Amino acid sequence: MITGIAHVCYVVKDLDASIAFYRDKLGLTPAFDFINDKGERFGIYLHVGGRTFIELFVGDLAERAPKQSYQHLCLEVDDFDATVAELRSREVEVTNVNLGSDKSWQAWITDPDGNRMELHGYTPESKQGPWLR
Repeated sequence: MITGIAHVCYVVKDLDASIAFYRDKLGLTPAFDFINDKGERFGIYLHVGGRTFIELFVGDLAERAPKQSYQHLCLEVDDFDATVAELRSREVEVTNVNLGSDKSWQAWITDPDGNRMELHGYTPESKQGPWLR
């Protein structure tokens, strides 16, 4: 059965700018590239942690599925305050930190293509607690 989220895939307009954001600003590790028959890189896999990745492919954003219901990607962080401070030092715009209705910490960032990402930090009172291992 399903055991977790393997990856989230984005179509991006500028692959180099997106790699710089995810690698240099968020600190993700490139895992491998997708190379076409001409030897050109057209995509990349970035390791988030554990068994989770973000996949990026260069493409035309106008060709995305209309009325797609995608809202955001949520990234779990370990030390919320330190993570927010580090991202801000790397010039990533991070919203104010709030305690969500699920009793978990949250803040928001956006990648170069406007994809919203939630930063998520569990607390001892987080409603997700009974399912965390």
